[in-house]
Amino acid sequence: MDETKPTAPTADRQPTGRRLRTFRGRTLPRQHEDVDDQGLAFDVTTMLDRRRVLGLLGLGAATAGLVACGGDGTASTSAATSSDLTEIPDETAGPYPGDGSNGANVLTAAGVVRSDIRSSFGTSTTTAEGVPMTLVLDVVDMAGGDVPFEGAAVYVWHCDREGRYSLYSSGVEDEDYLRGVQVVGADGTVTFTSVVPACYSGRWPHVHLEVYPDVDSITDAANAVATSQVALPQDVCEAVYATAGYEASVTNLSQVSLASDTVFGDDAGATQLATVTGDTSSGYRVSLTVGVDTTTTPTSGGASGPGGGPGGPGGAPPARPASA
Repeated sequence: MDETKPTAPTADRQPTGRRLRTFRGRTLPRQHEDVDDQGLAFDVTTMLDRRRVLGLLGLGAATAGLVACGGDGTASTSAATSSDLTEIPDETAGPYPGDGSNGANVLTAAGVVRSDIRSSFGTSTTTAEGVPMTLVLDVVDMAGGDVPFEGAAVYVWHCDREGRYSLYSSGVEDEDYLRGVQVVGADGTVTFTSVVPACYSGRWPHVHLEVYPDVDSITDAANAVATSQVALPQDVCEAVYATAGYEASVTNLSQVSLASDTVFGDDAGATQLATVTGDTSSGYRVSLTVGVDTTTTPTSGGASGPGGGPGGPGGAPPARPASA
């Protein structure tokens, strides 16, 4: 018998008289469906609850992995143990973070918490052009037992199709596109709608991210518990850069590699290289698991760049990105 097979749901009577079906103390999100058909988020939470029980019983990660298998012993793709997860490396936020550590602070602006980050949301409504990209980050609280980091806030930003960073680069100083915050849900993920960034001289194509313990902490960059970068696969970059608007990226990509990159070069982006599906016509889905350990002291973050950044806080914004 499969030990993870759900038992029959119960029902709670609300003050209004409405009866809501529940399962193990949780209200079923799909009231008219069976427990087995409540969706991925509900299933993942059920699995994690089971794993916590096993931990209390002292059965260990190996047993949890066996319980996550199907009746035929085939391992489930959802089964993950602490040995499978590595804390994402701390990396520089670069000289264009827009988090207040080097000039502008977009994190204090109304509207920054959003999923679609393609358009500016301040005084401008300019939309960044490029091949569509959906960025999905699975944020894991390692200190809490490798569970979804529910409630954490994730800030992401990256350059546009021309290699420019909004708020800083020449011509887009008054834009704040390709920047935004999402709050991690019960399933552990955040999703951003964006465009594939360019490859500019000296850097491998990437997306910046900062993780904050909660949305109330995002106004101060010092509160970030993790600062890192997501690397894009070479074959995806080559396909995208063959399309109109990305012409300058072709030469720049040919002059850098993951192994030679100033950020990913120490391990060729082993834990930062995204998994990507899609094509240039329909767009790409870029996915990465982000392990965050709040018991460790962050070793990076904050503005940086040539000479410690473009003049430090209050310094002159650069005309072209470099070492970001």
